[in-house]
Amino acid sequence: MLDLLIEGATVIDGTGEAPRTADVGIADGRIREVGRITRPAREHITAHGAWLTPGFVDLHTHYDGQASWDETFNPSIHHGVTTVVFGNCGVGFAPLAPGDKQHAIDGLISLMEGVEDIPGVALAEGVSFDWQSFPEYMSALERMPHSLDFLVQVPHDPLRMAVMGDRALAQQAANETDIADMRRLLREALEAGAAGFSTGRTDNHRTTAGLATPASEAAAAELAGIAQAFKGLDHGVVQVVSDFNLLQGPTGFDAEFDLVELLAKESGKTLSMTWLQRDPGGEQWRAIRARTEAAVASGLPLWLQASPRGIGVILGLDTTFHPLMGFPAYIDVAALPLAERAAALRDPARKARLLAEKSGRLAGDGSAIPPLVDLMLARIEMISGRMFPLVVKDSHGQSHVDYEPPVTRSLLAQARQRGCSALEAIYDFLAEGDGSNLIHFPIFNYNEGSLATAREMLDHPRALYGLSDSGAHVGTICDASSSTFMLSHWARDRSEGRLAPERVIEMLSRRNARHIGLHDRGEIAPGMRADFNLIDPLRVAPAVPHLVRDLPAGGKRLLQTSHGYLGTWVAGTAVVRDGHITRERPGHLVRLGRNPSRSQQ
Repeated sequence: MLDLLIEGATVIDGTGEAPRTADVGIADGRIREVGRITRPAREHITAHGAWLTPGFVDLHTHYDGQASWDETFNPSIHHGVTTVVFGNCGVGFAPLAPGDKQHAIDGLISLMEGVEDIPGVALAEGVSFDWQSFPEYMSALERMPHSLDFLVQVPHDPLRMAVMGDRALAQQAANETDIADMRRLLREALEAGAAGFSTGRTDNHRTTAGLATPASEAAAAELAGIAQAFKGLDHGVVQVVSDFNLLQGPTGFDAEFDLVELLAKESGKTLSMTWLQRDPGGEQWRAIRARTEAAVASGLPLWLQASPRGIGVILGLDTTFHPLMGFPAYIDVAALPLAERAAALRDPARKARLLAEKSGRLAGDGSAIPPLVDLMLARIEMISGRMFPLVVKDSHGQSHVDYEPPVTRSLLAQARQRGCSALEAIYDFLAEGDGSNLIHFPIFNYNEGSLATAREMLDHPRALYGLSDSGAHVGTICDASSSTFMLSHWARDRSEGRLAPERVIEMLSRRNARHIGLHDRGEIAPGMRADFNLIDPLRVAPAVPHLVRDLPAGGKRLLQTSHGYLGTWVAGTAVVRDGHITRERPGHLVRLGRNPSRSQQ
């Protein structure tokens, strides 16, 4: 007898093949049959008109800390994701340096808070740190029940800090002994089932003290030496984020890409890198594409992690930062509850006072104003041209998020229509109603005022769905919803340049599963794990994000759920039904290389 029979679903099986109508039978956590099924089942779901898809695999998350206190990986669980991968961008929480354990912990918390905008107090309270080595970290996470499956990569910064201590933070060069020790610790983790190694090489990543991340300038000898830890292993990937020396011209770019190729050659493993439209002219992302294509033609397995939408921040009176936060007239009311604060801002005298002031260096809570706020204010008349109301109403009066707004909807356009300054238009928008208005500010992938570049990236054969940063930047973004956005925007709503649903599902599931080394999921086929979604294709969409205070120590974050997921199953067990998370916890840590029956069948 089957455990579950789903009858008459529109099966989009993850292979890229066209949708077809079929029944799907599940037993013992596996898909047993696909086709016309007459066998009895303990549970029966009639799914006529609903899409049945594989569960999604999110390669680029930062649940390194949240996995210690959240069993559900919320919000990824609301967006069809059944497997998450963390330990990206070179940051994480293991291994720990020997000796003064608290000093090591403080260093990693400062790193994660600065790089990934996760409150340090939440990390200090919520992460147990009852480990020393990376295998001990994996075992600690494994002991906790979870809704979704997860894999962990070994991040370069903690690895370097564990071996070099404060010398790593001081950006000192690693010597031969240091490199050998880092290689040994990485090998130890890989043999325990870690999924790979990640490194971060971007100036955008800083500690809370404003310092560059420890491995951001690691030399070729260090990268090559560490990568040799993969030799002889039949699993593992490498993940890289880099600015590719944007400001140093072609010479700097080529030297940096040479290091990426070196990592792939020395490790002998598949490597993926962040792919963004950063510079106004678009030369860099095209150069990355050209070098990648040339490397692939020569036999290197390089891949490009691309986002389906603009990469940027969300601004609001209660988010991590916004343009008004340093003005004395705002600081005077910053401690008020949100609705009262908005009402105070609507006082004409306060508004006139703020518009005549200069922003200071500190916010109302005494924290330093983020550099991005200074940049916004210095160039507000230009930058406001890519600031948009995040939430709009459709013709039926229903609110929904708009991630591809026309430039005519920007706050700069509103200011020009009103004959006022851009700062005044922003002020009035944030002060409306109960103060919950949010501004969408796409920094990357939106230079043309549309997602045309993102569309071109997604179309590339070496593109991977990625860069959701789920679990990170909790007060400024909520891109965990980008998998749902793929379904609603690219497969259904966009007026032109849509992607076929089967293409979208293949990117979200099978392609990512195979990249990370999982061969037991990502397809709706007999023998595969029963990780799947049942989706209403007419309703599926990201919900409007809202701020919640559910982090340890009362920390706040933006939370964005979804519409249209009728259910999500992990190993045949429902973890979401009609948008509600169940109490079931079938997820586990997937250890690659060690246990083929669980991870690679």
